[in-house]
Formats: sequence, C-alpha cells, structure tokens
Amino acid sequence: MKSFSQFLSESTAVQQATRLGLVSDGHGGWYKNGEFVAKTEKGSLKFYNKRQKIGQQDPPQTEKEKKLSYSTSASNDDSQASSSKQSQSEPESANGNESESDGDSVVIEPTAVEKTRGTLTIAFGRFNPPTTGHQKLLDNVAKSSDDGDYIIVPSRSNDPKKNPLDADTKVSVMRQMFPDHGERIVNDPANRTIFDVLKKAHSDGYAGVRIIGGADRQKEFDKLVNAYNGKMYQFDNVEVRSAGDRDPDSDDVSGMSASKQRKYAANNDFENFLKGVPTSMNKKMARGLFNNVRSAMNIKEGWNLWEIAPRFDWKNLRENYITEKIFKIGDLVENLNTGIVGRIMRRGTNYLICVTEEKVMFRSWIKDVSEAVVNGTTQSGVTADQRLVGTDAHRKYVEKLVPGSSWGKHFINKYRKK
Repeated sequence: MKSFSQFLSESTAVQQATRLGLVSDGHGGWYKNGEFVAKTEKGSLKFYNKRQKIGQQDPPQTEKEKKLSYSTSASNDDSQASSSKQSQSEPESANGNESESDGDSVVIEPTAVEKTRGTLTIAFGRFNPPTTGHQKLLDNVAKSSDDGDYIIVPSRSNDPKKNPLDADTKVSVMRQMFPDHGERIVNDPANRTIFDVLKKAHSDGYAGVRIIGGADRQKEFDKLVNAYNGKMYQFDNVEVRSAGDRDPDSDDVSGMSASKQRKYAANNDFENFLKGVPTSMNKKMARGLFNNVRSAMNIKEGWNLWEIAPRFDWKNLRENYITEKIFKIGDLVENLNTGIVGRIMRRGTNYLICVTEEKVMFRSWIKDVSEAVVNGTTQSGVTADQRLVGTDAHRKYVEKLVPGSSWGKHFINKYRKK
C-alpha cells in the first residue's frame, strides 16, 4: 500500500487538490472550508499549517506538519514575505495588471469531436446599447475571419443600470444598425457566457477559435479562455486579438461607447445620444431607441453615474466598494465582459476573486461586474399560461398586482346596487 507522501508525489497539483477536496483561489492557493491550506509549487502542492487561524498568528507547527509541508519554518517565512510583497504590488487603478490564473479549479474532459472545420472568429460583448463604436468592432471581426466564418454574440446580461436592453431587443436593434453583419448576429439563450460559445464551437467541430475584443479586455479573455482549453473545450489554437484602442475622450467613433450612451440617456440628452447611432438608423428610429433605453433604466427613480457608467465616476464607485456598500463576500455577481456568474470569495483593492457553481475561478475589476440578476428572490415576467387575456389564469395574475388577492371583486361589489 502506498504511503501518503508517495500518493502526493505521484500526482499533479490539481489531482491532489481534487482528491483532497480543496478549492483553488485562481492564483495557486488552495482552500479547505474557507481556510488556506496549500499552494502550488513546481507542479505539486505545498502544505501549510492546517491549524492556522485567519487574522491571527499561526500556532507552531508540529513535527508531523513540518514534514507534510516539505518546508522548514524559515522557508515558510520566505513564503509569507513573498505573499506580503505580492500584496503590496496589487493594482490600485483600473488599468493595473492582473495576476496570473492557474486555471486548476476545473478539470472536465471535453467530449472528443472530429475537427471538420477551421477557425471560427468570435466577438462576445454586451452591446448595451449598441453604438457607432461597435461598427468598428464588427467590421474588424469580419476582416479578421477566415473565409467570412465569424459570429457576433451579444451577452444575455440585463439589468436597469448597466444593461438596460433585454437580449431580444438588443439583437433586433443591432441587426437594424449593422445590416452588413445581420446574419452573423446570434440570438441564442444558451450563449450566456463566453464558455458557452466556446463549447458550442468545440461541438461544431472547429479546430480553432479567434476572439476579437477591445484592447482593454484582450488580456482578460486571453488568460481565461486559454486556461480552460483542454478542460471545458478542446481547440488546436486559441487566439485573442485586439480590435484596437479606444479613446474615451474623443468625440468621434473611436471614443463612442455604450457607457456614454447610457449617460446621455440618463441626462435626457438626445442630441449627443444621436451622435452615437449609425446612419443606418433614421432619427425616428434613434429616438425610439433612446426612449427604450431611458424607460428600461427607470430614470424616474433616480440614478448614480457610478452605477450606470462606472468608468466616468471611478471615485464614487471605489468609495462605495471600500465602505462595503456593494460587492460583499458571498454576493453573486456577473462579469459583464464574459457573462460568467460567480460568488465573491475574496475582495481585493479594486477587484474581486469569484467562483462559479462549477468551481470556475475568475477575477474581475469592480467596474466590470454587476450584481447578478439571480440574486433576486421574486419571480419576474409572466409565465406562458398567464399571458392569454380573458383566461382565468390571466385574471388571477392581474389580481396579484393589486392589494389583496380578490381586491378587484371588492371594488366592484362596493358600488353594486343592493
């Protein structure tokens, strides 16, 4: 029978961690029941004092623990010093550099599929609302594709502040705005995240994928999609390209963004909003889009710039984050660039470390996340069997919208002649 040390030495770090029930923090650290117990070093797990107390000095290691950790107390001090040094170098602005992710939190063997196609070029984004700036992105995607094999995938994100248009409305508007790419704009409820899109491309037999996005998101996509290649999908080549830099201060196409459009809508500034709409939409259609965005944003209920366009009010966003008014440990949030939803397990200076139900670890800047809609506890929308006017089901649904389940009957009976 193998000894415990032999068992560890013959496995990779992720295999060891999986068998021991450990959860990765996405940076080489491993946790058990919320407590840090090990770190990946040279392909293997290096264990630390299992009796440590968070926020307090660790008790002395026993001889057994020293042997298990493969380190002396001196080397452990070195590790703590290294950790402290890393903490001091954490980014303080939204433009800082992200730490590397080891991608060890998920091990899923992708189904073997015959590769009968070449490379699929993809653009995955919010487009909420779509603007003239997105025209440049879509044209770049088409130009970068092999033989015109490309798709545009709008995310399914929908919330009043940062994503006011629902997916169906957004796709409809995009097809009007960008008729040259209309047939390539995908409206599929199954494509909630970039992972969903990549898994579909894998099952369709593509040998490679090429993702086109903004320069500010290139690094994020590059790390994430490559980390899970061979685990959630399998491609011979995964390429991430930038669609070019964007100047947020520019008044032309290069400076137009959905954030600006939401800001103009909130300010009831149709004149500037119109500048961000392509000429493929006439003024009447643009006014309709403007009104739809304002209506979906519930402007009459008040608004804060840091909530609808955080890049234009970074100071107040960060202030609300630091005071823990938003994005608390345990909250469910959605990364608005990738569509991935996860629970916050760590709060950094201006970023979050989150984990999905499938144990996928991801890191997000606070400007790129929003409280997940799944946090809601009430049912939204109307079920199919309650939509037909004149039916008992529809009547019962309407009754629920007024005080008392039979309020309507009371109202009628109150004025009935006796």
